[in-house]
Amino acid sequence: MKFYRSIPSVKAMTFDLDDTLYDNYPVIVRMEQELLSWLSRNHPAVAHLGKAEWLAVKKQVVEQQPELKSDVTRWRWVQLKRAFLDAGYDEPDAENAAQAGVDIALDWRSRFTVPQTSLDILAQLRKQLPLVAITNGNVDLDRIGLAPFFELVLKAGPDGRAKPEPDLFNKAQQFLDVPAQHILHVGDHLVTDVLGAKLSGYSACWFNRNTEPRQGNTKSQLLPDVEIHCLNTLGEFLNH
Repeated sequence: MKFYRSIPSVKAMTFDLDDTLYDNYPVIVRMEQELLSWLSRNHPAVAHLGKAEWLAVKKQVVEQQPELKSDVTRWRWVQLKRAFLDAGYDEPDAENAAQAGVDIALDWRSRFTVPQTSLDILAQLRKQLPLVAITNGNVDLDRIGLAPFFELVLKAGPDGRAKPEPDLFNKAQQFLDVPAQHILHVGDHLVTDVLGAKLSGYSACWFNRNTEPRQGNTKSQLLPDVEIHCLNTLGEFLNH
C-alpha cells in the first residue's frame, strides 16, 4: 500500500467491477468468440464479417451516436442492427436479430466465477461500511454472486454517463448520504476510476493489479490518494 495523500476518515466505499474484482479480459474474449460463432451459425448474411469488420461497424455507429459510449449494451444492439440492415434485413427483422445477439452476448458476459479473495474482502468490508458498485460495464451481479455485497449498483447507460463523468459518482454519494471526501472509490483504471473519483470529490484508491509504474503511464492524469496491489490490503487499511 502506497499513500500519496492523507485520506479523510472513510465512511463508505464504492467499487469498480471489471478488472478490479475479477479479470475481465478473458471473459470479453470468450464472449466475443461465442457471439461471432452464433452469428455465423444463425445469420449467414453476416457470416462473412470477421472481428475487424465488426469492429469497424462498432466504430461507425459510435461516430454517428457518441452517446453510445456510455451504454455498452445499447452500443452492441445498434452495432448489430446496423450490420443486419447493411446485409439486407428489413427494420423489424434487423431489430429482432440484434436483440437476440445482445441476449447471447449478455449471457456469455456473465459466465465466470469471481475469485474467492474478492468475495472474502467484500464480505469483510460490508460488515464495516456501506458498499456501492459503480460500473461502466453490463455484467449481471446476481449471476456472478456479487449482488448481496452492495447496497446499490449503478451502471453507465441506465444510471447516467460513463465514468469518469460525475453522474454515477454523484448518484452514489446522494444514496450514501455521506460527504464525498469520506467515500473511497476503488478501481483499476487511472482515468475512469481515479480521475473520475477525484473530480467528484471522492478519495481514490488505485488497484494496480499488474504493478504497472504510474510514472510515465499515459493514462495517469491525477494522483490517486492510495495505491494497492492486493484487495486484501483494504481490510488492513480500515482496521488501522
